[in-house]
Amino acid sequence: MIVAVVGPTCSGKSSLAIEIAKFLDAEIINFDPYQCYEELQIGVAKPTIEELNIVKHHLFSFVPLDTDFTIFDFQKKFRETVKTLQNLNKNIVLVGGSGLYLRSAIYDYEFSEIKIVDTNKYNNFSNEELYIKLKEVDPESANKIHQNNRKRVIRALEIFDETGKTKSSLELEQEHKPIYDITFIGLNPDRELLYNSINKRVDIMFEMGLEKEVNDLFNKYDKSLKSLQAIGYKEFIQTSSEEVKELIKKNTRNYAKRQMTFFKNQFENVNWFTNKEDALKFVKDID
Repeated sequence: MIVAVVGPTCSGKSSLAIEIAKFLDAEIINFDPYQCYEELQIGVAKPTIEELNIVKHHLFSFVPLDTDFTIFDFQKKFRETVKTLQNLNKNIVLVGGSGLYLRSAIYDYEFSEIKIVDTNKYNNFSNEELYIKLKEVDPESANKIHQNNRKRVIRALEIFDETGKTKSSLELEQEHKPIYDITFIGLNPDRELLYNSINKRVDIMFEMGLEKEVNDLFNKYDKSLKSLQAIGYKEFIQTSSEEVKELIKKNTRNYAKRQMTFFKNQFENVNWFTNKEDALKFVKDID
């Protein structure tokens, strides 16, 4: 049996996943990309050592911070882990905050392994010039991507550079159907309660030493690392120390809204609950 626990940040997914795993004698697999990194702790609200020891967890803290860990890398590692656990006849609980990474792992997306390409060749192009290039090679993708979304425009161009195929044609080759039989459990607390929980958690992060963690990482690594663009870290680059806490709270609340939109629009058959107790009861009743 595979159960996926989805929902916005700070909704109680991690503790619910542990309770479900205890009941099912299952092991937990993470699908939050930032929790995969070894040295990110407080800012990504990684489970404590005590929580990690309650049931066995996978795909936490195994990627060096200065490694470019791609969605292809995650998909490969995730599917290897699922296969290993299924061969052992283990139940599995999936938990995390990235709907995109979850879809990549459990649907029939096939990514080509990322080749090393010279992305610097796009540095001197304006957004408009890049968009014109994309329209020339892949007009269908260009119609779906906003001209000012520079990151996505460049990625679509890179796909063409790497594979000789357009992003849109590669998507058509795949049905995007689930490859596993999964029961989806969603947590969707009252918005006011959720936002209060987010604000309180950020306060606790600072009490636990978030600023020291960030400063230590910035002294050791380049601030532009992909891994340091997570909410809770990038804000220390963007604003003064007096304003950083409120910016983290604001960005986290906005992220929670985006998460809910993604989960509700991109996943079917999610059983939604406003609290962990009802969600756990539902799992116990279907087992």
